[in-house]
Amino acid sequence: MRAIWKGAVAFGLVNVPVRLYAATGEHEVTLHQVHREDGGRIRYRKVCSIDGEQVEYSEIAKGYETDDGELVVLTDEDFQQLPLATEREIEVLEFVPAEQVDPILLAKTYYLEPDKTAAKPYALLRGALEQADRMAVVKVALRQRETMAVLRVRDNVICLQTLLWPDEVRAADFPILDADVTVRPQELAMASSLVESLAADFDPSQYEDRYAAALEQMIEAKVSSGSTRPVPAPAGEEAEGSGGGEVVDLLAALQRSVEKARGSRPGGTEKASDEADEAPAKKPKARAKSTGSSGGSSGGSSAAKDADDKQAGEPGETKPRKTRRKAS
Repeated sequence: MRAIWKGAVAFGLVNVPVRLYAATGEHEVTLHQVHREDGGRIRYRKVCSIDGEQVEYSEIAKGYETDDGELVVLTDEDFQQLPLATEREIEVLEFVPAEQVDPILLAKTYYLEPDKTAAKPYALLRGALEQADRMAVVKVALRQRETMAVLRVRDNVICLQTLLWPDEVRAADFPILDADVTVRPQELAMASSLVESLAADFDPSQYEDRYAAALEQMIEAKVSSGSTRPVPAPAGEEAEGSGGGEVVDLLAALQRSVEKARGSRPGGTEKASDEADEAPAKKPKARAKSTGSSGGSSGGSSAAKDADDKQAGEPGETKPRKTRRKAS
């Protein structure tokens, strides 16, 4: 597991350094949305509703719309001014009986692991919670949001379980429940008898997600029967992760370089495209020897090459060796 938060539990004058870990995780089979025709992944882009342009994450702010249709834009600087006194601290406010915490308030559960130097104060807090048979009500800031939570002990580990704020729990407003309904004693006795016949100790390990199991079996059957297809790569990413992409990119860069070099020469624009197409595939033909000495020819060749390089070369760009004109 990877810690998602690091801070300390403030327990009176005792400070317990801890790390926070998610205690739960969903086991659902991960499925992607794909195009039925070719299997391409469906992508979502953040687009501005006004100009239709894609917006980068760095350009996104948060907005609040008032009841009268006005918009309040809040930036990162605005959020930094908000007080979060408990940003790196789990502040114990009080200890309450466990039965007084309505389960409807309980949200996500986390494990608290003590630092190596905090084993004793951690054990002290754990023992106090077990002996008192109470939960510690705390405040903590997770992901830039302050929330209420409770500390309780489970299997020798202190758990932090976040709570909903009271105004986040909806009232059950069902008028039909206020109607007078008559239940006969015989019916109630029969229902009680049914409850007793199904009474048992709760063991969640005996239950399984039949839907997820059936889905996994279906996927395995398709794989075994060969009903699969290669994962398609979006345009421009087909050769990513393989050596072939490097060769293709190199040839394209060389071709563009040749076109730019030929185009910069007087009268060379018309031939640039044809010569560039042939450059990667064919070796330049051997140049006919000039009537001069071999040493002079070599010197002239070197001078011509330097002149070509100075004329066509650009900093940071790879230029292929170009075929020179035959000496007259």
